[in-house]
Amino acid sequence: MQQIRIISRNSKLALCQSEFVKQKLITIYPHIEVNIIGITTQGDMLLDKALDKVGGKGLFIKELETALIENKADIAVHSLKDVSVDLATEVTIAAILERIDASDAFISNKYNSLEDMPEHSIIGTSSARRVALIKKYYPKLQTKLLRGNVDTRLKKLDSEEYDGIILASIGLKRLNLEKRIKQKLDVSKFIPAIAQGALAIEVIRERNDLIKLLAPLMHQDTKIVVAAEREVGKILGANCSVPIAVYAKLLDEKIIINAMIANLEKDLYSFAEVIGEKEKFLELATECANKLLAQNILS
Repeated sequence: MQQIRIISRNSKLALCQSEFVKQKLITIYPHIEVNIIGITTQGDMLLDKALDKVGGKGLFIKELETALIENKADIAVHSLKDVSVDLATEVTIAAILERIDASDAFISNKYNSLEDMPEHSIIGTSSARRVALIKKYYPKLQTKLLRGNVDTRLKKLDSEEYDGIILASIGLKRLNLEKRIKQKLDVSKFIPAIAQGALAIEVIRERNDLIKLLAPLMHQDTKIVVAAEREVGKILGANCSVPIAVYAKLLDEKIIINAMIANLEKDLYSFAEVIGEKEKFLELATECANKLLAQNILS
């Protein structure tokens, strides 16, 4: 019997996502045995500093990729928003699963929405993008660093270290914690992170057998929109320290790309929107990125 080894972070959400992929594979290939290997990454252990101060989101990915390269696993399951727009040369993304929800969610035990929060209320987040958007649309609120897995963040909220926190809606859904959501934030205003809500399966680039095996899991529409988002990020030099938001969606045969970049030191924001034929998604992504760069707020 053929075996597939999935390497995953040990967090409850990461394991849930890997289990989701496992069940998809078993459904398509009932003769294949699929096992999940959980590891604790450096990013899971360094919780007292902002990600951009300790190496960025790559801290969650690097050790999983090393396991692939060293043949300790066959595939790695990631939240695509954690995967660098510049992949390591040895690996490739073999499948991107359907994105159901890209939005951010507001969670609080005191308030039903960000609008309800009084002046100086404290919002927990580790995201430069979320900090920028809160500063832009809710300047009366304060932000405070919040790291850790979903359970850890909810516990810190419940112990009243924060008045509210912001997490990805889909993560809460996957963990059956959707009831904790007080407000889903409008993606047209509170623009999501690049590829937020999409799951990616990574393999060694030379493993054509796995690339072929995983092909049925590739969701073509999601592949297009996240490729557009990642292209915008690539042109902008996306990293954890620069607040960048990009969200693309398909409407009939059109693609709509909305993006934001911020300079928090100068309190400057650039927004851009492009619309065009979905087949031209890479050209449109370039146009969108260039519109942002033309506003020259980062210099």
